[in-house]
Amino acid sequence: MLFWFVIIYWIISVAIGIYAAKWVHNSKDFAIAGRRLPMYIVTATVFATWFGSETVLGIPATFMKEGFSGIIADPFGSSLCLILVGLFFARPLYRMNLLTIGDYYRKRYSRGVETLTTLCIVISYLGWVGAQIKALGLVFFVVSDGAITQQWGMVIGASTVLMYTVLGGMFSVAITDFIQMIIIVLGMLYIGWAVSGIVPGGASAVIAHASANDKFNLLPKPELKEVLWFLAAWITMMLGSIPQQDVFQRVQSAKDENTAARSSILGGCLYFLFAFIPLFLAYSASLIDPKMVEGALKEGGDPQLVLPNLIMSPLVPIFAQIMFFGALLSAIKSCASATLLAPSVSFSENILRRSSRRSPTPSSSG
Repeated sequence: MLFWFVIIYWIISVAIGIYAAKWVHNSKDFAIAGRRLPMYIVTATVFATWFGSETVLGIPATFMKEGFSGIIADPFGSSLCLILVGLFFARPLYRMNLLTIGDYYRKRYSRGVETLTTLCIVISYLGWVGAQIKALGLVFFVVSDGAITQQWGMVIGASTVLMYTVLGGMFSVAITDFIQMIIIVLGMLYIGWAVSGIVPGGASAVIAHASANDKFNLLPKPELKEVLWFLAAWITMMLGSIPQQDVFQRVQSAKDENTAARSSILGGCLYFLFAFIPLFLAYSASLIDPKMVEGALKEGGDPQLVLPNLIMSPLVPIFAQIMFFGALLSAIKSCASATLLAPSVSFSENILRRSSRRSPTPSSSG
């Protein structure tokens, strides 16, 4: 039952993305949705883009081992990045009316700087895209009980996401992100409530256990090496992600500059709040099934499987499983489409198109 619910949801969401392609008529529509998205859509696509597989699977795994100090980059740094964009960068960038962040570097500096920064931006997305595709393969493998291998799951997931992203660009991504944000929010809230009812002592017992094990210590040890690592991890995400194409696209897609700024701030705040639900869920597993968690955290284990294993246990009702994997697929799919669209638009606009304009037209010989 779980498998077929997931497949039906996947087909419907992909079909919606393909349908949204009818609004794309030119490169501006494809890259930045014609600069006419309302606040609720922009907020949803900001939130859904960042709420990906690492938020649901990766960050909780790190939190289980290192606590808050290990996740300073994400969600602390990344959510602050979005808030800073809304406070200081969204309005001036929106007024410039550009398609890509590379266009800004060309206008501000030179064609050479545009090319160099665009290449760096494109390369920086490779790992992010790969992580989402691998996570799609893992989800299809888990929900099919091994009937679909991880490799085939990656092929199915990547090809279908690529299909509507190529056809509809930012319009398809934004519309599907809005739907997926609703699924993520409802799914995470419901599964959080369901799991807290399974834990002996409820949510308060989970929080007390985590606090007793120093998982809420945010600041590093007063040692130079630890402090430098802490600051580097925090600043890398908080400041390093500001000049990225996915952030820039969402700013430029808004219908006006105030919408761009407010949506970025609200999206960052929502991301920060909802990123803590997977942390709660994963840590709850240490009280529900400590042996499973111990095996996942030891050397040779996979801590990213703690949460999927918990959800697939007989203790969790089937509806909660459907809501969780629906939310997880929504998170991965929205992030995957964003990380496919952003570098492809940058590369085509700032590398291929500029190069073709400079190429001399061959003269026809008589």
